Amino acid sequence: MNRRTGIAAKASIYLFLAFGCIVCLLPFYWMLRSSLMSLDQIFVSPPIWIPPALHFANYVDALTMFPFDAYFVNTLTVVLLSVLGVVLTSSLCAYSFARLSWPGRDRWFALILTSLMLPGAATLIPTFLGWREVGAINTFLPLILPSWFGGGAFNIFLLRQFMKTIPQELDEAALIDGAGVFRIYTTILVPLIKPALVVVAIFAFLYHWNDFLNPIIYLNSEKLYTLAIGLQQFKGQFNAQWNYMMAASTVVILPTIAVFLVGQKYFIEGIALTGLKG
Repeated sequence: MNRRTGIAAKASIYLFLAFGCIVCLLPFYWMLRSSLMSLDQIFVSPPIWIPPALHFANYVDALTMFPFDAYFVNTLTVVLLSVLGVVLTSSLCAYSFARLSWPGRDRWFALILTSLMLPGAATLIPTFLGWREVGAINTFLPLILPSWFGGGAFNIFLLRQFMKTIPQELDEAALIDGAGVFRIYTTILVPLIKPALVVVAIFAFLYHWNDFLNPIIYLNSEKLYTLAIGLQQFKGQFNAQWNYMMAASTVVILPTIAVFLVGQKYFIEGIALTGLKG
């Protein structure tokens, strides 16, 4: 009887998870099927769940109506340079807070954590005025350069907690063998914290790829627009062309899905192991 109860409980859990999965994936499927249909088929009642004919021309038409190729290059430039800066500088800061001893270390770390409670809206205007004073408006500098100064408080915290799970004896053995601080960081810690670095890279990629607020504030020239702004401009001009909108949205969202699928192993491992030792 207990065995039957256990099987029924597991079956209930799997059914619940399957239902939740369907609910989460339904909007993505609706977007995909709408991108492959003609405009008059999208809102037919009852809805057509499987397109009778696949209109791949929607993608060609949508991507040629606007210069999405230029938007893609701009977005990729911002994202790659920002992710590189986040991973490099946040790991260096986390290494300093987790493995090195220096006066006021814990107080500075606590101060950095308090910045997580500071709303972005409170610093929006002063930050904009600062970039305007240095003549960086309508350039990629406000979008990229902040990532090279610490990489964000949350990322520093995440990597620090992961580094705390690594035995300190590894550092001591390397010091005895004559390794310096930077060599310990590059040859010992970086390979061991690869799952956490992938987590930080994925978070940074998703943030900068989907970022709409900062580009719309700092970029004035259309040739510098990112995909987030380009998609909004496309929506404003072709608001009624839902098949084209869904096609453009599908192309914009596919890289984020691909990045997660490629890094999901490290993502799950990094989230599971981070914070086991404080």
